[in-house]
Amino acid sequence: MSTEIKTLSDPVKPTGKAERGGRRKLGYPAILLIIAGALLLLSMVRAFTDTGSLTDTRQWGSALGLAVPIGLAGLGGLWAERAGVINIGLEGMMMLGLFAAGWIGWQYGPWAAVLAGIIGGVLGGLVHAIATVTFGVDHIVSGVAINILALGVVQFLAKLWFGQEGSAAAEAGGNDKQSPRMDELGDFTVPLLSDWLSTVRGWDVFFLSDTAGILGAAVTNVSWLVLIAVLLFVGTYVVLWRTGFGLRLRSCGENPTATESLGVNVYLYKYLALLVSGGLAGLGGAYLAVFVRMYQDGQTGGRGYLGLATMIFGNWRPGGVAMGAGLFGFVDALQIRGGGTVVHALLLLFSIGLAGFAVYQFTRNRRLSAVINGVLAVALFLWFSATETMPLELVSASPYITTLVVLALFSQRLRVPKAIGKPYRRGEGT
Repeated sequence: MSTEIKTLSDPVKPTGKAERGGRRKLGYPAILLIIAGALLLLSMVRAFTDTGSLTDTRQWGSALGLAVPIGLAGLGGLWAERAGVINIGLEGMMMLGLFAAGWIGWQYGPWAAVLAGIIGGVLGGLVHAIATVTFGVDHIVSGVAINILALGVVQFLAKLWFGQEGSAAAEAGGNDKQSPRMDELGDFTVPLLSDWLSTVRGWDVFFLSDTAGILGAAVTNVSWLVLIAVLLFVGTYVVLWRTGFGLRLRSCGENPTATESLGVNVYLYKYLALLVSGGLAGLGGAYLAVFVRMYQDGQTGGRGYLGLATMIFGNWRPGGVAMGAGLFGFVDALQIRGGGTVVHALLLLFSIGLAGFAVYQFTRNRRLSAVINGVLAVALFLWFSATETMPLELVSASPYITTLVVLALFSQRLRVPKAIGKPYRRGEGT
């Protein structure tokens, strides 16, 4: 027994194999090669369609900012579901964080707003934990209830605290739909590197200037909350995959009965996971409030659900969540800054990407999937060739369409934690 408990407490050792199925992990050279290929593809599409926004520094800066709340929500979902609890209440937890940040921010400043947003999300995670872990409520039912409850709570409190006639908030510019404005958080720029990349971008050299434009977004006018979000992704990977604590937490989502038999307090780990989950979602809501310097009704805009989509697309791994959030943030920024012409260029980009993916699947003997993706690639290319722009309705819906397409394409490679959503009562492992 003591040997088994020690095994659970030891950090996970890399084995050179993927987490499941004996597939080999991608090494750093392969990852760098994939990134270089993606940059080359973007450069080719940019040159062919003459849409400079595809690799513009401001475009990628906007994409980075728009990806943060989605990524934080997805990271929150990862913590909860790795511990075996489905958390579709992320949208509601973001609302609570958004409102708390708007309420505190106009009085005490943006950093206080960030802390308040985290606390608001933690409260939502605590409610979900009490309902699902302690009382055994169905996870889906609890999550939906939190979303509905949070919407009602924030709208009621906004009328009570921001819209009440004669109140300090109302005199400062608040109303029942928004809070008064808070101070600006500020950002940072890496001086020499930012200037050098801007110079290379101005050379207008194929691939080199495009790469400089994209990299410039990471060192030019970057919000401090973006840096915090990046550190949280790295920290999540280290904690969950390189520590004994993370191993025990993930084992609660795989086989809680066996985990409890080894002396692990499963309830405690599920509670901790949901508190962290809610805090991350609340931080995503706080980011939205700090970004526009106020709380606004309906400001989350379904980003909690998009966060769930990034978690699924990312196969419950931090790196995958980050890539998914980056993709949706990129598409969202394109439709906001570029409009129909730039989104139209995405048809060619996705067509080439799907064609390459189809070839890869064909070499892996996945003939049916390869044919389906090949047909989609041809269809997108024909659509691109036959039109010059995208209708406004499709431009606005492009982030959500991208979500559906990506999930449909990658659903076959997903590996869900085994005990996710399953009822568990203390004592089953004894």
